[in-house]
Amino acid sequence: MAKTASDGTHRFDIRVYYEDTDMAGIVYHANYLKYIERARSDWVRQMGIDQNVMREQDGVVFVVRRIEADYLGSARFDDELVVRTRTQTVTGARLVMEQTVTRNEETLFSAIVTIVCVNEAGQPARLPPNIRLMLH
Repeated sequence: MAKTASDGTHRFDIRVYYEDTDMAGIVYHANYLKYIERARSDWVRQMGIDQNVMREQDGVVFVVRRIEADYLGSARFDDELVVRTRTQTVTGARLVMEQTVTRNEETLFSAIVTIVCVNEAGQPARLPPNIRLMLH
């Protein structure tokens, strides 16, 4: 179940399915990126940001500009994981978030994700002002 704590940290629960694992029975490394993407999408939706409306009205979409990731442990089939998302920095042009994936409070994966907006032509654009206000 997804929820946001009083400190602004968003929590998103995930269960590891067989399809998420590799031949060794551990979560394939690229799937952690999928997990944190799902958590970010849920977090944005919970804040009331409709990304379809943002694209249609403001002409911009969120894109990942940079991910700095650390793989610290291994999740396995049927593990219950928690993805936590927390805003680090919001400027006129970018949003930097810290995301962690934990199992029973053990951090398995940690990432710093930089999100920016681009317009329909793929050119950098400022974050819409109403969204910057929501993120502060």
